[in-house]
Amino acid sequence: MSTPLLFQPFTQRFVTARNRIVVAPMCQYTAVDGLGGDWHIQHLGARAAGGAGIVMVEATHVSDIGRITPGCLGAYKPEHLPLLTRIASIITQCGGVPAIQIAHAGRKASSARPWEGGKPILPQDGGWVPVAPSAIPMVAGAVDPHPLSTAEVGQISNQFAASVRMAYQAGFKIVEIHAAHGYLGHSFLSPISNHRNDQYGGDLAGRSRFLMETVEAVRGEWPDELPLWVRLSCTDWTPGGLTLADQIAVSKQLKATGKVDLIDCSSGGVSNEQSIPSLHPGYQVPFADAIRREAGIATGAVGMITEATHAAEILANGRADVVLLARALLADPAWPIRAAKALGVKPDLLPQYLRAVV
Repeated sequence: MSTPLLFQPFTQRFVTARNRIVVAPMCQYTAVDGLGGDWHIQHLGARAAGGAGIVMVEATHVSDIGRITPGCLGAYKPEHLPLLTRIASIITQCGGVPAIQIAHAGRKASSARPWEGGKPILPQDGGWVPVAPSAIPMVAGAVDPHPLSTAEVGQISNQFAASVRMAYQAGFKIVEIHAAHGYLGHSFLSPISNHRNDQYGGDLAGRSRFLMETVEAVRGEWPDELPLWVRLSCTDWTPGGLTLADQIAVSKQLKATGKVDLIDCSSGGVSNEQSIPSLHPGYQVPFADAIRREAGIATGAVGMITEATHAAEILANGRADVVLLARALLADPAWPIRAAKALGVKPDLLPQYLRAVV
C-alpha cells in the first residue's frame, strides 16, 4: 500500500519537509514588548516533536504599533533575535522545518487579549493609535486609525523586509506574509476597509499594490533558495467585499512575480458584518482548490480539518498541496503521530519518542 500524499515529503525550492502537515500560526499572546520566552519554546517544540512537517510561528509583527495585542510577538528590534533563533533551533532539532508568519495588524492593532475580552485598548488606557489604508475603525468605540501617507506605506513594506531579514538570521526556512483576517495587508486589498483614491486604492490593481511592493521588498532580504508564502482571505463573506475571483486574480499576480511559492487560503476577518453560510469541516478547502487550479500556484488548505482521512483526501484529490492545522494541533501536539497510525503509515519520529508507537 502506497504512502498517502499527506505523509510524503514536500519540497519547495531547496527546502524539504518530512510530510505535508503544517502547524498553522496560532497567536499565544504571551510576549512582553514583542519578546517571547519559554512558553513559545515549549509550545512550538512540542508540535515539532509531535511529527508535523512544518511548524509556523504565530503572527510576528514588524513594529510595536503593528502588534494585535501587547502580548504579541515581534521581530522589530535586536532584542528579539535571540528568542527567534532559539525557536527556529528547537523546531529543527525536533525534525520540523521552521517557518514564521510576518505580520502587521493594521486597524486591528491595540486590542486586548482574547481572554481579556479582545476589545480595543484606547491610547489613554495604555494602547496606541492603529494605522490603516483609510480612517475606518474596525469596531464602534475604537479610535479612528491613522490613514497612512504614501511615504508611510513604503516604510511599512521596508519594515516587513527588515523583519524578514531577522527571520533569516534566526534560521527560519519559510516565511509567510500575513495578508488575511483584516490585518494590514488584507485591509489594503478589501474595498470595505480601503477607500483611498491614490495609487494604493481604487481598483484591485491599486488595492493590491501594497502587497506586491511588500513581496518585492521581502524578496530582497529572503534568499532565492527559501520559499515565500502569502496568507490571503479568499473572501470577505460580506456584500461589496473581496471575492474568490478577486483573490484568484491577486494569486495570479503573485505567481507571475516568480517570488511567491504558496498561497495559504483562509477567509474573512475584515468586517464584523461577515456572514459565513455554513461552518463545516473543510469549508475553506474550495478556496485552495480554485486558486491552485486557476492561478497555477501551490496552495495550503486550512480551517476545521481535524481527521486524518479528511486531510489525506484533500491532498490525494489535488485540492491543495499542504494542510494547515490549528485547533487540532493545539489540542494534540501528537496529532501527526495519531494520523500516521490511522492511515497505516509508520510515523517519522525522533528516537526518543519511538516507544510512543509500540
